[in-house]
Amino acid sequence: MGTNKEPPGRGSGGRRANGALENEVIALLHGAGRALTPGEVAERLTASPAHTTVATTLARLHTRGVLDRTPRGRSFAYAPVTDEPGLTARQMRQVMEGGSDRASVLTRFVDELSDADEDLLRRLLGTEG
Repeated sequence: MGTNKEPPGRGSGGRRANGALENEVIALLHGAGRALTPGEVAERLTASPAHTTVATTLARLHTRGVLDRTPRGRSFAYAPVTDEPGLTARQMRQVMEGGSDRASVLTRFVDELSDADEDLLRRLLGTEG
């Protein structure tokens, strides 16, 4: 019987969990403070994926509207289109748009909020009380 020699954070077959690389790339770009090329991103990632994997991930995030890109040399430099709270809000909206019963989803979401978050939501909506 062999030992498991897979890098940490990877599942069977040496592959990351779905979305793990995308999440790490987005977090890295948020912390960078400037646009980065695929090579610069690959150098900073913990698991050192192939340059082509990073370039493909960045291109897909750009296609989905998560990242902006600008030409830099023979490549592109990528930056988030919004800050982390904006990205989270965008993801929440996309989930809402994918549901078949928006009212039920919103009702259950509000039912599961903490009292403090429910109060904050009321203030944001201008319906305190």
